[in-house]
Amino acid sequence: MSRDSQFSAQICKLCADICEACANECAKHGNHHEHCKKCAEACRKCADVCRSMAVS
Repeated sequence: MSRDSQFSAQICKLCADICEACANECAKHGNHHEHCKKCAEACRKCADVCRSMAVS
C-alpha cells in the first residue's frame, strides 16, 4: 500500500474474506468456548478494517 501497488485493494479484500470466514467458523463454537467468541469478534473487526482499506 505504501508503494501504491495496483493489487492493494485486492489483497485487502482477500484479507477481509479470510477474516470473515474465520469469524463465521469461530462463531459456530462461541456459545461453548469463550476463546472462540473472542476470536470471532476480533476477526470481524479485522474484516471491517480490511474492507475499508480496500475502498480507500
